Amino acid sequence: MKRNQIILTLLTVLLISLINSGCQEQAKVEEELKPIPTKDEELTTLVYDPNQPSPKMKFEKVTLDFGKVGPGTKSTGEFKFTNAGDEVLKITKVGQCCGVVTKLDKHEYTPGESGVLNITYNASVQIGKVIRQLVVHSNDKANPSTRLTIKAEIEAKIACEPNKMKLFFDEENAGLDKLTIKSLDDQPFAITAMRSTGNCITADFDPSVKANKFILDLKVDMEKLEKNQKGSIDFNLTHPQGKITYVRFDVVPKYTINPQILIVFNAEPKKPIMRKLWIFNNYDEDFEIESTSSKDNTIKVTNQSKVNRGYQFEVEIIPPEQKERELRFTDVLNIDIKGGEKKAITCNGYYARIKASPKAKQVSLK
Repeated sequence: MKRNQIILTLLTVLLISLINSGCQEQAKVEEELKPIPTKDEELTTLVYDPNQPSPKMKFEKVTLDFGKVGPGTKSTGEFKFTNAGDEVLKITKVGQCCGVVTKLDKHEYTPGESGVLNITYNASVQIGKVIRQLVVHSNDKANPSTRLTIKAEIEAKIACEPNKMKLFFDEENAGLDKLTIKSLDDQPFAITAMRSTGNCITADFDPSVKANKFILDLKVDMEKLEKNQKGSIDFNLTHPQGKITYVRFDVVPKYTINPQILIVFNAEPKKPIMRKLWIFNNYDEDFEIESTSSKDNTIKVTNQSKVNRGYQFEVEIIPPEQKERELRFTDVLNIDIKGGEKKAITCNGYYARIKASPKAKQVSLK
């Protein structure tokens, strides 16, 4: 029951914070913009005459699909091409793209000569489909920039259970028990290394032992966990299609502040602005506020009242005098909790208008 109340409170506070801050999570789309041709390429395109001798770069294929690959693995392939023209083909540049390494044996090819562009793709640890594009620049007057596409689907070969961890300060060993790491294709592997953020979570294992499943007893250093309340546990493995795996963790904090940041718009110097904020204990523990202070004396707590599992503050924000061309001001409200815990809330203020600089005096020359 207690755990459900904690989780429900956190979800409620998170929802309120999102509404107050107006945060909007936007999907990230991976795409590369069409390359801007160089001056030489623009010139060759303009003066190109199909009746005149010219090199011609012809690829056997322009798409290289590695299919399903494991996270953190390397895949190699190649693009074969031929100079189908009647002048020497000169490759001036091979563009770069994320995770892809290219290699050419040479940069000039006589008419009829073939070549190979070698590709090494280094897969990330993120699961999903990947499309990469690179551009090959040459003196081919008809097509000075050739776009090549590299595809792959990063598929998990290793599974961790649990794959995310929620930790608690009021439970023994932060509520952690065991972690299972297993092969999804029954391929045996060994765990060669383990790291966690701040070295706050450890486990014993033998790097010489291979198996298709490991069950690790996790040990939490609570003192280190206090300083590293969010992070990951990373493992190096010998699985041929799963060299790396990880588990993310975060701790239910002792205290939640809402809102986490004070934001003020249309501020006017020395004109007070009132706000409210709350601080809650997520473990149903009673606590006392020892003191509050503002770094630059911009923020002042005018009223403090006890509420269920925490405190409500009425805060007065007095924007400082606006300097020339100044757009914003910042300050930090510090809350000292009895027992040594300290919390800081940042205030970001934006002035209603820009303060113009004084007009320079004009000096007439006689």
